[in-house]
Amino acid sequence: MLGALIAVVFLISGLIFQRLPGFPLEKATLWINRYLLYLVLPALALLHIPQIKPGLDLLVPISAAWFTFFMSWVIFGMMGRFLHWNKGTTGCLVIVSGLANTSFLGFPVLEALYGKQSLSVALLMDQGGSFLLVSSLAIIVGSIYSHKEGTLSSIPLKILSFPPFIFLLGTILMSILGWKTPEIMLPFLSGIGKTMAPMALLALGVKFSLDTEALTSRFYWMSIGYRLILAPALVWLIYRNFLPEAELTFKVTVLESGMAPMITGSIVAIQYGLQPKLATLLASLGIPISFVSIFLWYLFLG
Repeated sequence: MLGALIAVVFLISGLIFQRLPGFPLEKATLWINRYLLYLVLPALALLHIPQIKPGLDLLVPISAAWFTFFMSWVIFGMMGRFLHWNKGTTGCLVIVSGLANTSFLGFPVLEALYGKQSLSVALLMDQGGSFLLVSSLAIIVGSIYSHKEGTLSSIPLKILSFPPFIFLLGTILMSILGWKTPEIMLPFLSGIGKTMAPMALLALGVKFSLDTEALTSRFYWMSIGYRLILAPALVWLIYRNFLPEAELTFKVTVLESGMAPMITGSIVAIQYGLQPKLATLLASLGIPISFVSIFLWYLFLG
């Protein structure tokens, strides 16, 4: 409860800062985004990924996050090509629609609905799915759709020089080899990780503006429709062939697939200049809208 209150305070602070005369809006946004991408994400990788023991039993819930991201890329990538959208719009929809808010929103919602026993599955989907995706494929999509040149030769260098991706590879190797993060570092990394939600909401607050054109555009509602309705529907339709529908793992997998767009995903889209206003609106207003759809999915799942 305290964490949610602090996050709201930071969101409101961002809204206030952007209205202060002479406030360096662009510079503040740049530094907040750099803090999140270059310090917080690597800290979270080092904190959580080495603790995950690789195993086939982890693949079902984790694969749902990857499946919905790839489907977002396929659907919006094809629509963008055939309907001649600009690359910024297509890239924004692929990234922001493809990544669910599986931690900041997902953890408290699932704990309230199903209890603490649901958090182990939610953590798998978040760390093995959403977190890995935002640190890897989201960067690839951002590089492709923000690229202005006729060649894609610089994309591998962009990805390999991106600090969260470097830490991601290192922590995956640690997990495979069974190496744990030194105990002495855990409190420090945990402290940095706890700043993710408030600082991300501060970044959204600083950039937020109720752009009625973006809010009423078909792109906004196509993205929200995919994230809150189509993505969990696809997971429900396919994954019930692999998991019993009455099982908690199945219900958590479907509900996590229907969470609002991931805040960090919108930060990545903003960082690459992919429709920043649209990305901000999707991540911020998507959260209250998702409360309705999540409750309906909860009732549907029994």
